[in-house]
Amino acid sequence: MGFSTDAIHVGQEPDPATGAVVAPIYQTSTYVLESMGKNKGYDYARTAHPNRKALERTVARLEGGSAAYVFTSGMAAIDSVFRLLRPGDHTILSHSVYGGVFRLTTKLLVDFGLEFSYVETNCLEKVQKAIKPSTKMIYVETPTNPTMIVTDLAAISRFAHDRGLKLVVDNTFLSPYLQRPIEFGTDIVVHSMTKYINGHSDCVAGAVILTKPEDAEKIYFVQRSAGAGLAPMDCFLVSRGIKTLAVRMERHNANGQAVAEFLASHRKVKRVIYPGLKSHPQHELAKRQQRGFGAMITFELGSLDQARNLLNHVRLCSLAESLGGVETLISHPALMTHASMPPEVRKQVGITDEMIRISVGIEDVEDIIADLDQALAKC
Repeated sequence: MGFSTDAIHVGQEPDPATGAVVAPIYQTSTYVLESMGKNKGYDYARTAHPNRKALERTVARLEGGSAAYVFTSGMAAIDSVFRLLRPGDHTILSHSVYGGVFRLTTKLLVDFGLEFSYVETNCLEKVQKAIKPSTKMIYVETPTNPTMIVTDLAAISRFAHDRGLKLVVDNTFLSPYLQRPIEFGTDIVVHSMTKYINGHSDCVAGAVILTKPEDAEKIYFVQRSAGAGLAPMDCFLVSRGIKTLAVRMERHNANGQAVAEFLASHRKVKRVIYPGLKSHPQHELAKRQQRGFGAMITFELGSLDQARNLLNHVRLCSLAESLGGVETLISHPALMTHASMPPEVRKQVGITDEMIRISVGIEDVEDIIADLDQALAKC
């Protein structure tokens, strides 16, 4: 079956009890046993429930994994992956990784004996230099948030596996519709499903998609033991959002390209970073490993004051955290999504004070461009 068909039907079959096209929300905490030691597949909602199991089947199919587990947030999902490590283990991460991941690794997980290095994962020579005898994992964002650096998935997969390392890829920025890292050899894919997979800015959720049974068994153990599995109502919302993922991503993709080209041609815009522009250093790589360039754009104006001026004058674009919703969201990475990074680290990885990140929505693109144009006029 094709992607759109799978998104609509896998894990979303009609309810066998009633024939309802949309399965019911099982809003219950516990399940009656048929007898001691015998149940109908469920006993307690923290361990599993029908809505969660259904969503996990859908997500696993769309990413091409053998199993998937869904969590209360993208960060909860990412945290569960790092729990595959043991004290003393070392991980290499993309150097401009999402601020929440930077905070998790530098402020929390290091207290449990884990070690992390932040490297430009698009350069295998730099990754090689960062490897230690204790290195167990490489964690990649591609494109990176918000610097939009693209890593060659096939190359880094070969690199990792030749050295016995586990490769984890955050695919949040593109969704499985535009990029499927497992096809290039990735072992584990993570998502903040809050973003494109759900797509409607009405719930928070995360997912881990796995290719190896031993990893899947450990992630499920974390999910049920730590109690971070996604609740029934949120599973229902994400399952509903997934049904339109393909058509939404087509519109996001088209709008993103148009907005990037507008910004690149505007005299007040200093720089635009978007893989769909030929000026992007990994443009050709993005063409090879992605089905589209997505709707995440980073651009610079010239100063923090100009960036603040634009953000205070947008009308249609919403000044807000997050990304991937049907509405256009605009933010200031240095003071919002990456505020937990020390200024010197932001400077080192290329996150400037003049940088603006925009998640282009699926509104009429002429209206998005008109709003940016009038806000730029105030700068």
